[in-house]
Amino acid sequence: MLENIRLAFAGIWSHKMRSFLTMLGIIIGIASIISIVSTIRGTNEQIKQNLIGAGNNNVDVRLFQGEYEYDTYQGIPDGISILTDELKNQIMELDGVKNATFYNRRSWVDGIMYKEISLDSGSMYGIDRNFLQTKGYVVKTGRGFVEDDYTQRRKVALLDDTAAQTLFADKNPMGCTLEIQGEPFIVVGSVCKSDAFEPVINSMEDYYTYNQNTNGMVMIPQAAWPILFNFDEPVDVSVMAESTDEMSSIGKKVEDIMNQLVVSKGNSAEGEGESNSISYRAADLLKTVKNLQKVSENTNKQLLWIASISLLVGGIGVMNIMLVSVTERTSEIGLKKALGARKKKILWQFLTEAAVLTSIGGALGVIAGIILSQVIAKMSQTPVAISFSASILAVVFSMAIGIIFGLLPSVKAANLNPIDALRHE
Repeated sequence: MLENIRLAFAGIWSHKMRSFLTMLGIIIGIASIISIVSTIRGTNEQIKQNLIGAGNNNVDVRLFQGEYEYDTYQGIPDGISILTDELKNQIMELDGVKNATFYNRRSWVDGIMYKEISLDSGSMYGIDRNFLQTKGYVVKTGRGFVEDDYTQRRKVALLDDTAAQTLFADKNPMGCTLEIQGEPFIVVGSVCKSDAFEPVINSMEDYYTYNQNTNGMVMIPQAAWPILFNFDEPVDVSVMAESTDEMSSIGKKVEDIMNQLVVSKGNSAEGEGESNSISYRAADLLKTVKNLQKVSENTNKQLLWIASISLLVGGIGVMNIMLVSVTERTSEIGLKKALGARKKKILWQFLTEAAVLTSIGGALGVIAGIILSQVIAKMSQTPVAISFSASILAVVFSMAIGIIFGLLPSVKAANLNPIDALRHE
């Protein structure tokens, strides 16, 4: 085998230009496939990052009425039990769950003021002890909530950067008193996201997904929520999964647990049926991601088939040049057979030469594909992610092409009559 490989390299080197032109079809085909696969993987990762974010792996489970999210301003509906710490512990014990939080939420709240300045349409959150960690927030200045804030129902608040900037501009908000719904709350800290994730906004759906808190967010201890709003309001659940791929399954498990608390899903008016039924539902962003990725992959698979045509053309070129090589080396083949070389020896020599030729073309194609991917990324601002497994597979595949398309010339060489071969000029 090593001798066959040495002879193959010697033959390729002795006809450098002819060998390069033969490999060109393989190089172009492999480069096209590598660049397309890299673009597919990069686009899929970008879609995942746009919808899910940079590592929080949060799954939100909220109360729905029919097909729409339940309006918390109506208070807690009949047949819905109050969520307890025991239930939270049950959720946190699920496999794949890293953390979980129960919290109250109102997306648009007026009446948040500091002196004469108001936070129009800001959002309010009544948070538990796990909220900041689960949702990926860190305390930027001041402090977070301590145990006494919950047990004594202290009227204290945390602000995000937007709320702090809107209400206090360049002033330090720590220790200042906010007025929320006519009640005084002391600002004890400010928070920000622990990551630097900046989503790409490509549609109105993206805008509404990522701009729920653009007007600012105020957090208070969940125990103090009844001071401002109704005591019995629906509570949202957010779960942090250990990995992004587990988000869908964990969301379904939490959804099932929550819906066990729904005594009656049919608190709708007679005749409306299930259209107004009450149930908890998980926001399955990962499913949306996979659907978008599937659309992207289906489009790019067509390009892969087109790129594969160049591999077919390259394979035909290999077959053609190997037939020429057999013709040129007919006398050599005859001499080897006259000295006792068997058909198998001749067959493997030419198959090895074809495989080495296409393997070199495959390796050069991988390099060209990586360079091409980077050029595409720079020119079109399209993300790419190089697949090393695809690169290795491409080289192996190119070797297979050499063996398949080199088989006919190799068989022809192995079946030559030694007498006729020696007479050939």
